[in-house]
Amino acid sequence: MGPKYCMNYDSGEYEWIDEDGYSWDQGEYVFNWDDSDYRNEFDEEEDDW
Repeated sequence: MGPKYCMNYDSGEYEWIDEDGYSWDQGEYVFNWDDSDYRNEFDEEEDDW
């Protein structure tokens, strides 16, 4: 799965961030970002079972 366009709260900008927290824009891991898209996707997968 590729990165998603998520808010990085530290920079105040939207960035391409993968599910592990790696920012493709910064080239490093970020820790204070909105991962709700990934959490929602994970919850939907669990509901399918």
